[in-house]
Amino acid sequence: MKYYIIAGEASGDLHGSNLMKALKQKDTTAEFRFWGGDLMAQQGGTLVKHYRDLAFMGFLEVAMNLRTILNNIKFCKEDIKNNRPDVLILVDYPGFNLRIAKFAKELGIKVVYYISPQLWAWKEGRVEIIKKYVDEMMVILPFEEDFYKKHGVHSHFVGHPLLDAISTLQNIDVEVFKKENNLNEKEIIALLPGSRKQEVEKMLEMMLSVRPYFEEYQFVIAGAPSLPKEFYQSYVDENVHFVSNKTYDLLRCSKVALVTSGTATLETALLNVPEVVCYRGSKISYAIAKRLVKNIKYISLVNLIMDREVVKELIQNDLNTNNLVEELKKILETDKRTPLLRDYDLLREKLGGKGASENAADVILKV
Repeated sequence: MKYYIIAGEASGDLHGSNLMKALKQKDTTAEFRFWGGDLMAQQGGTLVKHYRDLAFMGFLEVAMNLRTILNNIKFCKEDIKNNRPDVLILVDYPGFNLRIAKFAKELGIKVVYYISPQLWAWKEGRVEIIKKYVDEMMVILPFEEDFYKKHGVHSHFVGHPLLDAISTLQNIDVEVFKKENNLNEKEIIALLPGSRKQEVEKMLEMMLSVRPYFEEYQFVIAGAPSLPKEFYQSYVDENVHFVSNKTYDLLRCSKVALVTSGTATLETALLNVPEVVCYRGSKISYAIAKRLVKNIKYISLVNLIMDREVVKELIQNDLNTNNLVEELKKILETDKRTPLLRDYDLLREKLGGKGASENAADVILKV
């Protein structure tokens, strides 16, 4: 079959690549055309656009780049019309993908959504679009099935694809990792500041403000594949290092991590690394988001899935040097680590075992 996949972010590239791998095992003559990144490209097929050209963060940035976004939508529609895939697979990225779902459905193309948009947090009305234009909805968080059922939409809980990605990791030697990446002998505090330029600039400055309080540690920045190495050089010195495309290895060698909200908060937890979740947007974007988001107590996936505070979230004005130092000290110097790691075990149980990519591939092939 001919598969057309749209993933607009780094996490979508990861999950899209694992889905492609599972589809190839079940459909040996599969043909792929996709919007994604380097990981999906490694699975073969035709990369139409890289996600680095698609990711716009916050209301203001979207407004400033509206012409580019609309041109991308127009180009995507023309590409789908010209290539006529058997199935369109949408990976999260709702602002873009829901428009494409409507277009593809009207062309008579089967539409599958893998990794639901977070409609339970905001823009709940978009459920009606999904009901009308999506043939199969696959969800990766256990509470999402109930959300869709409440709205009269049948969905499949396929498990979380991060468990697939993590299950394939080989054991790692911390000392070898340090040597290979020119790190010193100190224990590591990992910094995951995000994947978009303006986000990284904002978060790294705050994260690195704690350095004077933790001189016995070295700080290592996880570089985003969407940003060039040169972008990070102004932050690097004798005790602030940088690694690129090695985030999972870095986390597994770290004592603790400071993580910008997003999928990375869940990845960090599933790799058993204590973390502090950080987020600060522009005042205008945050004010708008706060009015739109309803009945959501947390911003990290860890806390949302567990329905209680497992990891500390420092948001907007609460994200400051004093609070960061205090929370880091708690999970570095006290017995808070033990109950936190116990909660991580419960988190994995809630998400089920590995196999999300294979389960999703089965649903797609049935469609």
